[in-house]
Parts: sequence; C-alpha cells; structure tokens
Amino acid sequence: MLNALEFPGTVEAAIPVADSARFGLGSVSMSFDPSYSAPRGAGVFFERRELEPILRLYGRMVAAGEWRDYGMDSLTEAAVFSVFRRSAEAPLYRIEKRPALARRQGAWAVVGQGGHILRRAHELDQLLRFFDKGRFKVVD
Repeated sequence: MLNALEFPGTVEAAIPVADSARFGLGSVSMSFDPSYSAPRGAGVFFERRELEPILRLYGRMVAAGEWRDYGMDSLTEAAVFSVFRRSAEAPLYRIEKRPALARRQGAWAVVGQGGHILRRAHELDQLLRFFDKGRFKVVD
C-alpha cells in the first residue's frame, strides 16, 4: 500500500507504508516541486588576474613571518580575502572587492581588525601598495 499526498504541480515520491515504518518515518509522503529553484545569489568572487597578486603578497608575508593563514568568502555584494596571524583569531586584515562601489569610492578596500577601512582604491595594485615594506608594522 502506498501513502501519498497530492499537491498540484508536484512530482510525488511515495514511500510504502511498510517500508516507512522500517525507516522510522511513519506514513510519510515526500514531494518534489520541479518549478522551485534555489535562490540565485550571483556572488562576487575574485578573478584569476586579481587573485594572483593577492596570493603573491600572501606568500611574501608568510615568508616574512607576518601572516599564517587565509580565508576567502564569496558574498552576494563582496568578495573577501581575510588574512590571519593565527588561525583561531579574527582576521588581521580583509581585502574586499565590492563592485557596487567601483564608481564612487573604489571597488577595493583593506579593512583592519576593528572593521575600520584602512585604505580604499579603484585598482588592486594601488590597494596592495598599502602592504609595502616599511609602510606598516604588525604589533602583537
């Protein structure tokens, strides 16, 4: 015996009552709606030509002993590259790409630990000059 519910516009997947008890489901019917699609959060991400200089900088800073770990996020409004002194801490810096701000303040920003924007730029190479040797010093 099959136990199924009817919903308009859905494809039914009925579970036999005898089998459903075996799986602890009681008399359950599942349905799949083919018209449903997951929300399309066209997230922002780094392009290869953008990620290359960021990873090159990361490699330099790891070799210098300044940075230890990194993380990347692709959000709906921004792509974020976070760098950490230690893995368990909050990010030391976040390099953010926000295309919505490209014409106004610049799509690129370096955000410090407290969430303060330390530098903004229209181009990535301008932004990465913030990390040039002698311009800053990490203090524990």
